[in-house]
Amino acid sequence: MSAQTEQRVERVLVTPGDKLAEGDYKILTPTTAYRVGTSYYSSIVGLLELNPQEKSLKVIPLKGSYYPRVGDVVIGIVSDVGLTNWELDIRAPFPGILYAVDYLGRAINPSKENLKDFLDVGDVIVGKVEVFDRTRNPVISTKGKEFGKVVDGALVEISPVKIPRLIGKKGSMQSLIESETNCKLIIGNNGRVLVLCEDKRYEEIVVRAIRKIDVEAHISGLTDRVKEFILVEKVKKGLVGNEERKA
Repeated sequence: MSAQTEQRVERVLVTPGDKLAEGDYKILTPTTAYRVGTSYYSSIVGLLELNPQEKSLKVIPLKGSYYPRVGDVVIGIVSDVGLTNWELDIRAPFPGILYAVDYLGRAINPSKENLKDFLDVGDVIVGKVEVFDRTRNPVISTKGKEFGKVVDGALVEISPVKIPRLIGKKGSMQSLIESETNCKLIIGNNGRVLVLCEDKRYEEIVVRAIRKIDVEAHISGLTDRVKEFILVEKVKKGLVGNEERKA
């Protein structure tokens, strides 16, 4: 492909149902896009590569990626530190932006203060998506007592599409795990879960239970299997007696 042709290829993020093009195009990835009349639409979240000169299009799947929505709770990892804001890895195709004025609750003087003194690369925060559209990166807010820097706990990553199964209907699965282990789960819509346990012996059990849900979410009877798994692991670690399992 020539340099001139390469410059004409458009690459944009699309979601299911988004219109990709109008006219007569060849779909290079038939499983990720479809045609209705003379219009073309995406069937997945992915990156559209549209080549008007060659009249071709394809949508590259963003497997495992998270697509932000305003109001979502996210767990981000600081990936870069600027003068007045931090960039966060939120498992999306683009970074989340956390402004210093939001996190600190005041304006900052870049000539006198270094944001690394507050949050550095690798630090973890819990926040929510405050602003997001396709013209800018998602803005993350940490306002609220439940948000801010993470100082304790185990961080687990699962597929973002499995998060509803981890929560369960009306929070049933989350409640089961928390009641059986006396741990707290902070669940991000972006597929990150923070496990907070007063008794660290339960931490590994919860992490493994979450991974079990990630793998077996599509299999019926999951709630019972997770409950049995937690009980068996508690017995193995001597956290409960074997008679409780029989009961």
